[in-house]
Amino acid sequence: MSEFALAVDIGGTKVESALVDSEGVLLPGSRDRRPTGHGSTSEDLATAVSEVVAHALAELPADAKVLGIGIGSAGPVDLPHGTVSPINLPAWREFPIRELVAGLVASSLGDDVPITLRLDGVSLALAEHWVGATQGVDNALAITVSTGVGGGLIVNGRLLSGGTGNAGHIGQVQIATRTPGETSESVTLEVLASGPHTVRWAQEQGFTGERGEDLAVGYAAGDAIAVSAVRRSATALGEAITAVTTLLDLDVVAIGGGFSRVSPDYLDLVRAVIDEAAYNSYATRIRVVKSGLSDESPLIGAAALVHQVHLLG
Repeated sequence: MSEFALAVDIGGTKVESALVDSEGVLLPGSRDRRPTGHGSTSEDLATAVSEVVAHALAELPADAKVLGIGIGSAGPVDLPHGTVSPINLPAWREFPIRELVAGLVASSLGDDVPITLRLDGVSLALAEHWVGATQGVDNALAITVSTGVGGGLIVNGRLLSGGTGNAGHIGQVQIATRTPGETSESVTLEVLASGPHTVRWAQEQGFTGERGEDLAVGYAAGDAIAVSAVRRSATALGEAITAVTTLLDLDVVAIGGGFSRVSPDYLDLVRAVIDEAAYNSYATRIRVVKSGLSDESPLIGAAALVHQVHLLG
């Protein structure tokens, strides 16, 4: 009998679902996605989740079994209560996602199928450890640099989740000096390094492009503003990795996400910052590698919560 995980990924621009086998391979035809966004209502988001889950389950072979359901979500998350409050989806604050999904699958899978919720970056780290670039590594960081910046950690061979499930939320780590009396939002890694924020910064300097792809073209052509913007992003990422590596003594960081490909030398720029910024020499031994996963990584990460459940911290 074939055994699958029902994977559900909830992000700032889309929700997806698919059936994923024990080798991390998506069942053909089971993947479906629906758009989300800052302006989505709570009902819009719940409907999107319902539709993608229904699509995936409709593709379940008659002789197959669903071992469990893995939900990877943009955060913050609250594991004890099974809720999510994605920063870029303001309509969902403390939304009971575990309860919603349980209701969606009850009639077809029953009430006893386990549902595991984790931060999407945490799920990504587990996916990299399972079938990606950090296989066999007991102390590793996975980061995605895209619309936002997410991350997760494997420490001493186990997934690090933390008290509420938000360990590894590297995008919201403060890496510059904030204005006294204000939150650290404007000086977080996500604001300083993500694709949209980097494009916005470049535009403030006079850049006329509108997307990360425009920055990539400008960087390749030697446009001074584009070069500065890309290096600014890589510098912020390198400084954040240096801090986390100094704290946790990590061996490898796998970097993925669309904006990490804005220039061919982006990872080299990050590496150079780590070598320059690290105060303790052990922090410079971390290897900086490209993510070993495809654009299916969020779903593989969610599925890993089922197939690699023995590594959950």
